[in-house]
Order: sequence, then C-alpha cells, then structure tokens
Amino acid sequence: MALPSLSRVFSFVSSLLFVILHFSLNVASDSTGEAHALLKWKATLQNHNTSLLPSWTLYPANSTNNSAHHKTKTSPCMWSGISCNHAGNVIVVTLGGLSLRGTLDEFSFSLFPQLFDLNLRNNELYGTIPSQISNLTKLKYLDLSMNKLSANIPPEIGHLINLEVLALEENELNGSIPEEIGQLHSLYNLDLSDNQLSGLYPSIGNLSDLKFLYLYANNLSGSIPKEIGKLVSLIDFQLNENYFIGSIPPSIFNMSNLSRLYLYQNNLSGFIPTEIEKLSSITALSLSENHFTGSLPHGICQSRSLQRLTISDNHFSGPIPTSLKNCTSLGRVRFNGNQLTGNIFEDFGIYPNMTFIDISHNKFYGQIPSNWGKFPQLSDLRITGNDISGTIPPEIGNATKLGGIDFSFNHLVGDIPIDIGRLTSLNRLILNGNKLSGSIPRELGFLTELELLDLSANRFSSSIPENLDYLLKLHYLNLSCNRLSLEIPIQWEKLNQLTDLDLSHNLLKGEIPSEICNLKSLVMLNLSHNNLSGLIPINFEDMHSLLIVDISYNELRGPIPNNKAFQDASIEELQGNQGLCGNVSGLQHCNVPMSGKHGFTKAKKIMFVIVIPLFGTLALSIGLIGIFITFRRRRRDSHEEPNNVNNQETFSILTFDGRIMHEAIIQATMNFDADYCIGKGASGSVYKAELPSGDIVAIKMLHSLHASGSEMTYLKEFESEIRALSEIRHRNIVKLYGFCSHARYSYLVYEYIERGSLATILSNEGAAAELNWSRRVNVIRGVADALSYMHHDCYPPIVHRDISSKNILLNLEYEACVSDFGIAKVLKVDSSNLTELAGTYGYIAPEFVYTMKVTEKCDVYSFGVLALEVIKGNHPKDFLSSISTSSAGNTNIGLNEVLDGRIPPPSLEVENKLKSVMEVAFLCLDVNPQCRPTMQIVSQLLSN
Repeated sequence: MALPSLSRVFSFVSSLLFVILHFSLNVASDSTGEAHALLKWKATLQNHNTSLLPSWTLYPANSTNNSAHHKTKTSPCMWSGISCNHAGNVIVVTLGGLSLRGTLDEFSFSLFPQLFDLNLRNNELYGTIPSQISNLTKLKYLDLSMNKLSANIPPEIGHLINLEVLALEENELNGSIPEEIGQLHSLYNLDLSDNQLSGLYPSIGNLSDLKFLYLYANNLSGSIPKEIGKLVSLIDFQLNENYFIGSIPPSIFNMSNLSRLYLYQNNLSGFIPTEIEKLSSITALSLSENHFTGSLPHGICQSRSLQRLTISDNHFSGPIPTSLKNCTSLGRVRFNGNQLTGNIFEDFGIYPNMTFIDISHNKFYGQIPSNWGKFPQLSDLRITGNDISGTIPPEIGNATKLGGIDFSFNHLVGDIPIDIGRLTSLNRLILNGNKLSGSIPRELGFLTELELLDLSANRFSSSIPENLDYLLKLHYLNLSCNRLSLEIPIQWEKLNQLTDLDLSHNLLKGEIPSEICNLKSLVMLNLSHNNLSGLIPINFEDMHSLLIVDISYNELRGPIPNNKAFQDASIEELQGNQGLCGNVSGLQHCNVPMSGKHGFTKAKKIMFVIVIPLFGTLALSIGLIGIFITFRRRRRDSHEEPNNVNNQETFSILTFDGRIMHEAIIQATMNFDADYCIGKGASGSVYKAELPSGDIVAIKMLHSLHASGSEMTYLKEFESEIRALSEIRHRNIVKLYGFCSHARYSYLVYEYIERGSLATILSNEGAAAELNWSRRVNVIRGVADALSYMHHDCYPPIVHRDISSKNILLNLEYEACVSDFGIAKVLKVDSSNLTELAGTYGYIAPEFVYTMKVTEKCDVYSFGVLALEVIKGNHPKDFLSSISTSSAGNTNIGLNEVLDGRIPPPSLEVENKLKSVMEVAFLCLDVNPQCRPTMQIVSQLLSN
C-alpha cells in the first residue's frame, strides 16, 4: 500500500485540532456561563457576604497562571455542592441545609440544560417558584422542601416530564395543586405535605409508577375519588390533617403494595369497607379523628403484618374483631375515644411486640388481663374512662419497660400491688377516680423516674409514705380526695422538681411542716379541707415560685405569710379556718406585733384563739342581718306579679316576727318529721310545709352542723345560696322566700315546685312518658334562659357550678326552675376565681377538674350534658367521650340514637327542634372551653 502523502496527513491533523479546539472553546463558554449564572444568583442571597460557599469564586484577573489553569478555575465543577458531567456541564446542584436566604428569581434555569438534580432543601428561601423552572427539561430530582416558598405551584412544572422526585413539603405554598402534575408519568415520589394548599384532590390517577404520595397537613377538601385505586404501585399514602369528607372509596384497597395508609384528622365518615382485608402488605393504618361509624371489619388484620393501628376519636362501636386478637404483629394501638365494647380480659391477645396501648374512653369492661405484664416491649398503657373493675394485677410489674400507666376513672378496687415498685422506668402513674383502698405502698418510692403521680379520688387511708422523697424527678403529685391521715411528711424537702402538690380533701392533721417551704419549684399548693392546725410557717415568704395556694377549711390561725400566692389568694382559698389574719380582702388585719418561733407569745395566742373567733362570729351575725335588711328592701321595691304564696306571711320569717313563722313551720312539718320529707341531698333534706294561710312552701333544712363535722362547709353553702338567690329574680329560677339561722335548725324557705326534680321524673316510667317532646324542649329552653340571665344580666356574673337534672325542678306547667345554689360562685373581675372541685360527677366540665378555675363555660358544659339527658331520658355518659373529643358540631351521633324510647317519636316539626337542640348541646360539650358558645348565644339559638 502506498503511504499517504504528507499534505493529506497534515490536512487531517489540522482538521482534528480544529474540532478539538472548537469543542473546548464551547465547553469553556458553557462552563463560564454556568459559573457566572451561579455567582449572579449567589450575589442576591442576603447572607452571601459571610463564609457561605467560599469555593464559589472565579480565578483572580491578575493571575500569571496559564490559560488552561484559568479555565479550570472559571469552571464551577470544583465548587462545593456542584457536580458536572464529562463535558463540563453542571448536572447536580446540592446545597441543602446551608441557611441560604433569598429568592429563586435570579436563578437562570435556562443556562443549565443538563441539570438533573436540584436540591435546595432546608434553607430560608422565600418568594415564588419561578415558572422558568420548566426549562430544566432533563431534571429528575427537584427538592425545594423545608423553605419559606409561597404562592401557587406553577403549572409549568408539568413540563418536567423526566421528573421522578418532586419534594416541596414544609413551605407556605397555597392555591390548588395544578392538574399538570398528572403529566409527570415518571414520578415515583410526590411530597407536597405541610403547606397551605387547598382545593380538591389532585388529578394524578395516571401516575402508575408513584410509590410515595404525601399530601398531609394542607387544606385540601372534597371527597377522595375512586380513581385513587389506579395507583397500584403506591407503598406510602398519607392524606392526614386535611378536610376530606365522605367515605373511603373501596378502590383504595386494590393497592396490594400499600404499606402505610394515614387518613387521620379529616372529616371522613361512614363504615370501613370490608375490602380492607385485601391490604396484604399493610403495616400502619391510621384513621383517627374522623367520623367513622360501625364495627371494625373482621379482616382488619388479615395480613398478620399490621404493626400500627390508630382509630381513636371516631364513633366505632361493637367488639374487637378476632383478627385483631390474634394479630401478634401489633406494636402500637390507639382505640381511645370510641364506643367499643367487650371484655378486655377476653378480647385482647398476646402481643410480643406491643409498645403502646390506649383503649381509653370506650365501654370496655372486665378485669385487666394479667398477661399484659408479659409484653416485654410495652412502654405505655392507658385504659382510662372505661368500666374496668377488679384489682390491678401484680403481674403488671413484669412489664419493666413501662414508662406510663393510666388506669384513671374506672372501678378498680383493692390495693396498689407492691410489684409496681419494680417498674423503675415508670414516669407517669395515674390511678385517680377509682375505688382503690388500703395504704399507699412504700414501694412507690422506688420509682425514681416518676414525674407525675396522681392517686386522687380514691379511698386510700393511713399516712402518706415518707419515702416519696426519693422521687427526685416528680413535678406533679396529687393525693387529694382520699382518707389520708396523720401528718404531712417532712422529708419532702428533697423534691426540688415538684411544681404541683395537691393534698386537699383528706384527714391530714398537725401543723404545716416548715420543710415544705424548701420546695423551691412549687407553683401550686392545695392543702384545703383537712384538719391542719397551728400557724402557717413564715418560711413561705421565701417561696418566690409559688403562685397558687389554697388552705381553706382547716384549723389554721395567725397571719398569712408575706408571699405573693397568699397575698393574691381569694377569700375562698383562705376561709374556713379559725383565725387567719392579714392584708387580704375578707380577712381581719393583724394588729398585734409578733415574736417567738411563729411570731406569737402565749398571751397573743390566746387573743387569736378566743377573741378573734368571737369577733368573727359577731361579724357573721351582722352580715346575716344585713342580708335580712337588703332582702326586705328588695322585696318592698319589687313590682313583680303576686304569686300564690302570701307575701306578708311568708316573708314574716325575714322580719322581727320570725319566731312566729319559725313556730308555724315547726308545726306544719311536725318538727321536721320524716313523713314530710320530699327529698334528701348531700347538704340537707327538703320538707313540704303547708302554712296556716294555706300556702305551701319547700323547706331545705341543712344537716346538723355539729353532727356533720363540716360546719364551715355547710355554713358556706348556706350563705352562698342566700346571697345568690337574694340578688336574682327570674321565672326559671326558684324563688327564695326566707331563711332561718336558729340554734337548733338552719333552713331556707322556697316556693314549692309541684312536680319535683327532673331527675326523679326521668327515672319514673309514667312521669317520663308525660314529659313529651315539646315539654322537654321547653325545659331545655328554660334552663338556658336562666343561665343566660345569671351569666350576662347579673353583675358580677353568677356561676351555678352544679347544673344537673337533680337541681332542675318542674312546676305544674312543666316549666323548669333552676335550684340549689349552695355552691354557686359570684365571679370576681380581678380574681383568678380558683376554687375547690365541686359539682355533680358526670356534669363537671373536664378542664375544671385540672384547673380548678370557675368560669361561665363550666355551666355551659353542664348544660350540654343536661340537654342531651332530657332528650335521651337518662345521663348521656355513653356519648360524652365521643362528643367531647370531636370537633364542635361534627359528630355523627344521629337523633334516633338519642331519643328516649319511652315516648312516641316526635312530629317532623318537633324533630327539627330536637335536632337543633342536639347541635347546640354538641357545641356546649366542646373539649376546648374557648370554643363553647356563651349561654346568651345558646339561649338565642334555642329561641330561634
């Protein structure tokens, strides 16, 4: 073969060099353009002058280095967070978590044609997502999550047809989800969660490759379309925390690969489709905080793969399915806030992987299974608010990883097993509201991780264990409403984390130990209703954290400490003691200089023991006389229509002829013979008396004060009722005609309400049948009007605090009259209005149990319970848990579920009224007191 000519070789080499040089120049030009584009965007960032992105810089202009080195430096490929292909084009920008603050407005998307990964997550970018982002046609991964981007998602994002991951979560994006996202057929991960997106469910049924779909924590609404079933590849589907309505489309359960389905916190309703058993791969299912009804499907754990099941705060009823009993894969269950029934001893199985159980506020009964102590991983066990009975099994001490136990508000009896002392990881032990008895075991002192201990409202006796001082992490201790006696332990000075201490309503005696003043973190202290005596330690003056104190109804005396909690305390929190003094409204001033350990000499102690109580008695007598005079004047000035009681004779008990009227009452009741007693309550008995004039009155005689051992309590109720009823006049509030404070008797004289209490009527088949639907509606309206008057037309407002069916009386025309104002409270404008727990169980507002703060909203809640009771014919305890845990007015309880079956169904007109009453009642039962309407609004709604 002949060798090529030299000229031909030279020509070939020249051409090759030209091509290489041309390509290199283009590459350098592209790289330089991308570098300048990135630097231009960096310059717009508000924090670009710091050490942020220090490698992002061009080679210095006065450099003497060769041109090749210069080209290398002008290329961004060596910059942090930037990756390039072999041709030198930027293909990856990863700048997550660098605190970049600015916008995307100056990011030149069109200059990055090869970019396939853009990650700017977890920065401080704000403004909009520019529509020019559509120029990144080769983009596969777009992550702008965890920024502050706002406005709409641009529809041009649908042009990114190669996109596989779109992550925009945790921004401030709003508007609807663009339909163009449905064109991204390569998408397998779509995360738009935690924004402010609204509108309907997006049209994305064609994204057959989608595996992860997160739309939670937005404002999306409407129903879930049945087309959702086309997403057959979906593994993780989260629509929680939106406003979706309607039922779950059965097509969802065609997703055989689905592992997690979260639909909680929506407005979904209806039954759970039986097709749920098709979810063969499901591991986590959350349907909580919706309005689902019916029973749980039998095959809900057919797959034996279910690990997390949360259905709390719905309206599920019926028993636990067998498939759940045998679902050994379960690790976390939340059934609380439903109407599920069954024997927990029989309906729950063995769950070796279980870590969390909450079946609170249902209708479960039976005894706590001893095999629950065999759950080696169990960390939290909650069964509060059921009908659980029996004892606490000692085997519970075997679940050594338990961190929380809540068995409150059940019917548990017996002792606390000492085996609980083995639960050394326990930080919460809540057993209040049961019938537990015996001594509080010393073994509780071994629970050194305990932060909250509530044993209140039980029947514990004997002394408080001294070794509770080992609980160094304890911040809440409530032993109130028991029968604890002896003295308060002095060793508690070690509890430096304690913020709340409640020992009220016990039989504690002796002095308040000065060591209690070493609890430097204490904020709330309640020692009321005990037998504590002596002087209050002056050391309280050093407790600067103490804000709330209640020492009422003890035998304390002497000056109150110069401490903010004591100085700001209301008289209700100090009253009922022998001789307290201080610069507090309602207390006498301390005018005697102090000395000695507690600031008193022996002679001065005599002054407080004898003289001051005498002055207190005199002051009380003057106060009662003042009430007599005030009442007479009010009656004299009244222009009301005369009723069927003769004013002259009935009111004579309030005048100087009171002895004559007293004798007439004694004769009319045969010295309060049992034959004339028409009712009994906690504080006294009610008698019917026909006066010589022929008028009939009701006499409420308080129990013998000396026999009761609670003289101050009944005296307080006696005064409260007089003060409240002497100030108010309303057709739906019982009328007080007079009262008598006699050496032998203390009683109040009322108008006689013929039909008696609403509770008695509803409990009697015949009487309840006479109380037809129209009458029941009028009863509810009457109570609402009375409470509206007390709350809004009286100044200061009066809160009844014990609205219940036993305190509502009906006259011959079936009109309601609110009665029994023994624990009513006049609200003080500049006061915390804190007080002790009072009222009828089942009607007390839930927040009052914990805050002890009296507000009008406490009566509103009680009214809601009463309204449902009137419609239902008995106390609505079966519905309260599901109503109070639902959003206001969004409960699926139908009228037919509530109607009293003892009377014929209502007419259509009355049925509509009853529905309105139910809606109002649900609003009144909102768990958040701020969301409850005022009684003025309630009265207006019912009037309309």
